[in-house]
Amino acid sequence: METNFEKWPLVEFMLVERFGKKPNMEAILFLIGLNEVGWPTDKQITKEQKQDLMHVAVCTLLSSRGFFEFEGRDDEGWPHYKQTQGVDAEEMITQELLLRSCIIEYFGV
Repeated sequence: METNFEKWPLVEFMLVERFGKKPNMEAILFLIGLNEVGWPTDKQITKEQKQDLMHVAVCTLLSSRGFFEFEGRDDEGWPHYKQTQGVDAEEMITQELLLRSCIIEYFGV
């Protein structure tokens, strides 16, 4: 039986097909953040907003594992989450693997 991580190349292929090059983890998180906020693609984005979008992506992804809980959207449409579980040092080491697994699920691969 195929494991979740074996599907990662399918996510990369899908993104290469869509954007013409293989994105790194930061770019994938940025795209998910844009999707979650519904940001228009023609709008200028500051460095701080880019970081905020990536944070939204991480919260969105890790909410499926119970680390965060969606609280609602503010007046500007930004989603807000509260942390429900702490992340210990061992989890930090495997954070990218956890994010990859959540990204695979997010894209429905």
